[in-house]
Amino acid sequence: MSPLFRRGTAKSPRDRLVTLIRKPGCHLCDDAQIVIEKVCGELGVPWEQKDITQDSQLHDQYWEQIPVVLVDGAQHTFWRVNEDRLRKALTS
Repeated sequence: MSPLFRRGTAKSPRDRLVTLIRKPGCHLCDDAQIVIEKVCGELGVPWEQKDITQDSQLHDQYWEQIPVVLVDGAQHTFWRVNEDRLRKALTS
């Protein structure tokens, strides 16, 4: 058994949460959503999206980086989402 599993820190992909922070009319956001839907769908990972035009704190924090992808609340990437990198983050 790996040390991570013994300490109880390993998570099943189904226990993760991916958040896409986006804005309307953003083609990069649309591209990111396609990758997220694919990877999360394959792994059974729940995901959500948040609109920075509806949340001033998200707007101030991420305006220049959208789309932004969070995994379990921590920033994973921005602008372009790499399918393999997201899959690895959700399964390791």
